[in-house]
Amino acid sequence: METFTPISSLVGGSLIGLAASVLLLFHGRVAGIAGILGETLRGDGTRGEGVFRAAFLVGLAAAGLTLRVVYPAAFAAAGSSSAAGLALVAGAGVLVGYGTRLGSGCTSGHGVCGISRLSKRSIAATLTFMAAGGATVFVVRHVLGVAR
Repeated sequence: METFTPISSLVGGSLIGLAASVLLLFHGRVAGIAGILGETLRGDGTRGEGVFRAAFLVGLAAAGLTLRVVYPAAFAAAGSSSAAGLALVAGAGVLVGYGTRLGSGCTSGHGVCGISRLSKRSIAATLTFMAAGGATVFVVRHVLGVAR
């Protein structure tokens, strides 16, 4: 755990939980990011749904870009301080999103919203993708020797 920061992790997790709660409370929607992006790319839903999804995705991108400008050290800690590192992190995110949609799930929807509702399906899904993530890190770092 070379870059673990409990305070910023707690603040970040709290902000994610708050945002998911506000979305659910005021719009009745689960903040499943891979699901929202997948439905946007397929063009599912009504015009109002499309506007909501587009605004949600633009807000996510704008928040990331704002953080990159205001606090670039946050990206350096994730190993994405260079353009190549940022592309690698973005590519990994796309693969995770594709995998969750392929499995008919969503990491944020299950991991944040589902677990908070004590959904057995969401708890099982979250344990599964966390185990897969841990196995991937082990293979990349210790078998392939690619990352630190």
